Amino acid sequence: MHIGLVGLGKMGNNMRERLRAHDIEVTGFDRNPAVSDVSSVEELVKALPTPRIVWIMVPAGEVTTAVVTELAGLLEAGDLIIDGGNSRFTEDFKHSALVADKGIEYVDAGVSGGVWGLANGYGLMVGGHKKNIDLAMPIFDALRPDGPREEGFVHAGEIGAGHYAKMVHNGIEYALMQAYAEGYELLDKRDDIIKDVTGTFKAWQRGTVVRSWLLELLVRALEQDPEFKDIEGYVEDSGEGRWTIEEALANAVPVPTISASIFARFVSRQPEGSPAMKAVAALRNQFGGHSVKAVD
Repeated sequence: MHIGLVGLGKMGNNMRERLRAHDIEVTGFDRNPAVSDVSSVEELVKALPTPRIVWIMVPAGEVTTAVVTELAGLLEAGDLIIDGGNSRFTEDFKHSALVADKGIEYVDAGVSGGVWGLANGYGLMVGGHKKNIDLAMPIFDALRPDGPREEGFVHAGEIGAGHYAKMVHNGIEYALMQAYAEGYELLDKRDDIIKDVTGTFKAWQRGTVVRSWLLELLVRALEQDPEFKDIEGYVEDSGEGRWTIEEALANAVPVPTISASIFARFVSRQPEGSPAMKAVAALRNQFGGHSVKAVD
């Protein structure tokens, strides 16, 4: 099998390498000529056998829409576009409609695995018609982790289902990370009792109900910098957490843990501390005479 891959950043480049290691021929394009196999998307399309399969791995939003639009003008009926980026599921409806008039097929793929996917494989959640999933299955099998297919791959439903599943996956990820982080702070605070924070987390890696790959990564980070002295507590979000909350509101589904985790990230970006918490401190002082901490 021979496919095209547009976008050779951190994940795209590793995916190309993993695919090639599993006997999938890949022609990749990136705006960075140092990593690109061809000089343009048009050249990439011309290099592929029919039916052509082009996997898109670029930032969500306008960039993805631009690539889909360009491919719509180059591909033919029966060709297949797979969006493997972190697009919002509603964009899949627009993108699939954009290419449908030409008979170009479309699949959305939620991809999890980050920089570790090259060695470990990627968790895949895909949406689209079964015939297109079957056509692309050798690609999915090459990218997913070794072992039973159902433990690293799911055909979640029709177009949009893959990115919807990935959105919820990332919302859960936000909450799990926040829980570990809060536990870390509490353990670190009681240094009169807890003398080995890193060792405590490490001991949870086997036999406990909180063991996970995220826990393993936290242990790895603690071993590199036990006090996190080299980083600031400033945390961005890539959008999926917000989309999860918006979907929860639209469908009247309570997600208090996920909501709290994204709001905690907002607090982390306030360089002078949280204005809301200042208001809480002021109110406590007003109604109860509780002391407040003055600014240095």
